[in-house]
Amino acid sequence: MSLKIAQVGEAILQTPAIQVTEFHAELKTFVADLKDTLVQASGVGIAAPQVFDPRAVLIIASKPNKRYPDAPDMEPLVMINPSILSQSETTNQAWEGCLSVPGLRGLITRSNQVEVAYYDIDGNPQRIELSGFVARIFLHEYDHLIGQTWLDHISSSNQVMAESLWLQNYAK
Repeated sequence: MSLKIAQVGEAILQTPAIQVTEFHAELKTFVADLKDTLVQASGVGIAAPQVFDPRAVLIIASKPNKRYPDAPDMEPLVMINPSILSQSETTNQAWEGCLSVPGLRGLITRSNQVEVAYYDIDGNPQRIELSGFVARIFLHEYDHLIGQTWLDHISSSNQVMAESLWLQNYAK
């Protein structure tokens, strides 16, 4: 089932997420609905607060699509209660979009690599190192869990572009 996506300006997007304490059937149903919402919206990642759910749950699902034609292809990765263990000092800038900030892209600087601890859907602790575009997706979605969007990372209107213009000029 596809869920309604919160839009920038809604309070849930400015509120830190709460930790998941119970890994039960309802959580699995919610994650399945979150995945459906992500696919229907042509996204590469989504966080629970984006669908008005306050829990610390996110999905990274890089896949080439109309919004990200050069995205690497990977199986969806569900992360519950993620925490950043380390980030590289090396960074890069790239244009990001967001399902909760429709119609715009932001030129955002992010770390090239990140090491993350999280729980899987069954409550098992996991660790992973992410790099490149997949690290960017994680950091973008993690922002949603701490009450931020990419808009909190810009310092100038020169870092914002209409998505239609970006697709016309930058998407391959």
